[in-house]
Amino acid sequence: MYLADRGSAASTSAAPGDRRAVPDRRPGRRAGSALPSTVLVLGTVSLITDISSEMVTAVLPLYLVAELGLSPLGFGVLDGVYNGVSALVRLVGGRLSDRGGGGGHKTVAVVGYGLSALCKPLLLMVHSLPLIGAVLAVDRTGKGLRTAPRDAMISLAAEPGTRGRAFGVHRAMDTAGALCGPLVAFLLLRAAADGYDAVFTVSFCVAVVGVVVLLLFVPRRAAIATEGTVVAGPAVVAGDAAAVEPSALAEDAAGRAPAGPRAAVGPRAAVGPQAPVRALLGRPEVRRLTGCAVLLGLTTLSDSFLYLTLQRRLDLPVAWFPLLPLGTAAVFLVLAVPLGAIADRIGRRRLFLAGHLALLCAYGLLLVPAAGGAALVCTVLALHGSFYAATDGVLAAATADAVPEDVRGSGLAVVQTGQTAARFVCSIAFGAVWTAWGDRTAVLAAAVGLALAAAVSARLLRRAGTPSPPASPSEQTS
Repeated sequence: MYLADRGSAASTSAAPGDRRAVPDRRPGRRAGSALPSTVLVLGTVSLITDISSEMVTAVLPLYLVAELGLSPLGFGVLDGVYNGVSALVRLVGGRLSDRGGGGGHKTVAVVGYGLSALCKPLLLMVHSLPLIGAVLAVDRTGKGLRTAPRDAMISLAAEPGTRGRAFGVHRAMDTAGALCGPLVAFLLLRAAADGYDAVFTVSFCVAVVGVVVLLLFVPRRAAIATEGTVVAGPAVVAGDAAAVEPSALAEDAAGRAPAGPRAAVGPRAAVGPQAPVRALLGRPEVRRLTGCAVLLGLTTLSDSFLYLTLQRRLDLPVAWFPLLPLGTAAVFLVLAVPLGAIADRIGRRRLFLAGHLALLCAYGLLLVPAAGGAALVCTVLALHGSFYAATDGVLAAATADAVPEDVRGSGLAVVQTGQTAARFVCSIAFGAVWTAWGDRTAVLAAAVGLALAAAVSARLLRRAGTPSPPASPSEQTS
């Protein structure tokens, strides 16, 4: 089996002399199953949806720059809108899903996926930059609404000690779709007379299939109080779950999740479901993770800019441009699961920083004058894919460890919003520097900034390595 059998682990985790245990009745989990079915179904939805979205993403940079004559600065603004609008609604999606009770996560996710699907045919009807920007903004609104609820469902379906692997499996399935999308776009551009129109039409049809799978096969969650395997010890029973300190969910000094069964966190143990952002940021782990995500996001180039830089360095033909994302997606697909498992073992914060070092190496290769040809493309794309495999699901898993279950969607949204907003700023700044001083200067500035941000983040996350001391028995029962 790929993932450990959690049913057997739960049955053997009771304290000596205490045979009472609340079985794991989580929706989407089968007895003896190696992996929660909820993770697999959500992975399938993401796979289908990514085929759709990556078909558009693969051709969009060249469509805007080559077909519509957009300048690097103009593309930077539009790319920032494409990637940054979701930051404005991620908190909304997280809060709405937490307020919605047992089925809130699925409901908000369905709205988000459906909204993005509806935007695909609209790209056939608009041809001016303002209208295209508006359609992309609505599409990213759907992305922002669905991301935190989806990740919350994954984190709630998996045990803390294997969340890295659960997110790795989901991201691997997601990336399989990202691998197929550009390939389909490449074939359509070569086969169809109106290549771009064909890409947008097929993309819409595929997106509808993803929404249908989500509606039919992802279960609506039950109330959080029924979730998880709670061993009935002296102070930890189903009715006294609120007595457990939230710090029990914190990672250890190496950034690993705590071993053993997951203890429930009471509805108001630390942060209530209606808590504002400042209450979540009042938790040291969430504050440090958000700060690091923002710092590193400010120097993380968008995929589109990285591919445009490679295309200009090698003067690639237009028809071959959609194949560049395939390299990144292939490496991401291969490494997502093993790196997720490594993160569970060595610490998620360490792997998160290591992934940004891989991205820094990719920036360095883009600056080497003598480098060129297929070797440059393969190496840069391999480093780019390694960066995503080491950071995407790993950050979500680390964030899930730092927030209680009843505000999981909001907690994930806080960190993701900070990261996405920072990348929005990066896209605009990179496009401005490229327009003023050229692409090499822009890449150099991003590389220097990333090195400094990684150094600061390493210091911040090292300080987060010391977990809070456990509460005394009197404090737990007070």
